[in-house]
Amino acid sequence: MQWVSACALDDIDPEDLVRFDHGGRTYAIYRDEDGAVFATDGLCTHEQVHLCDGLVMGDEIECPKHNGRFNYKTGEAERLPCVTTLRTHPARVVGEMIEIGLED
Repeated sequence: MQWVSACALDDIDPEDLVRFDHGGRTYAIYRDEDGAVFATDGLCTHEQVHLCDGLVMGDEIECPKHNGRFNYKTGEAERLPCVTTLRTHPARVVGEMIEIGLED
């Protein structure tokens, strides 16, 4: 696994997310209300819409197109029309930066 610097911790407010593009792929980086960080693929598994335009509610990200929801901590699809799990990636804080773990 390769750790990649995605953004500064201060770039994400608690209970929000930011988009991160790397290696031709899009990721979403989240920060929960306790300050923990998480990462998922950045596109909805239903129609490939950017999740960064969606709404974070608790542990869920709501897709901006059809209001389907995923648990961003587990990737589990939690509301239709989303049925396919969202891929998650390890995330950590190093100093003031958020890094995500990507497979080589």
